[in-house]
Amino acid sequence: MENKRKFRPDPDPKLMDQVRQVLRYHHYAYRTENTYCDWIVRFIKYFGAKKHPRDMGKTEIDAYLSHLATERKVSASTQRQALNAIIFLYRHALDQPIEEQIEPTRAKRHPRLPVVMTRNEVQRVLAHMQGIHLLMAKIFMGQVSA
Repeated sequence: MENKRKFRPDPDPKLMDQVRQVLRYHHYAYRTENTYCDWIVRFIKYFGAKKHPRDMGKTEIDAYLSHLATERKVSASTQRQALNAIIFLYRHALDQPIEEQIEPTRAKRHPRLPVVMTRNEVQRVLAHMQGIHLLMAKIFMGQVSA
């Protein structure tokens, strides 16, 4: 198996410019680039922008992701997206992979309950319709007989 050299960003620009270089090298979509950079900036600002991410690690990542779940009440997919952005920062831009298992408080998945109208509610809505709209609604509801 060929030993591939890892891309290293130019060390002179600022951190976020380095992150963008790596994202572009790996051909990430522009929207993904913007989203990842936004999550990385939020992560840094959460700790007051006083410490460089190089000096932070598992503890800070866990704290930030737990904050998103408990205080910001983000969805599980949003928390996962923030995690992916931060892992990308450490693994590819800083070349400092997080070896320990990241175990934040997980965001809860909220079940999406279907909205269903009762027969009485449907009849009241249909009573306020007329013409083609009434016909289309009755067809949609299966109330037109041949």
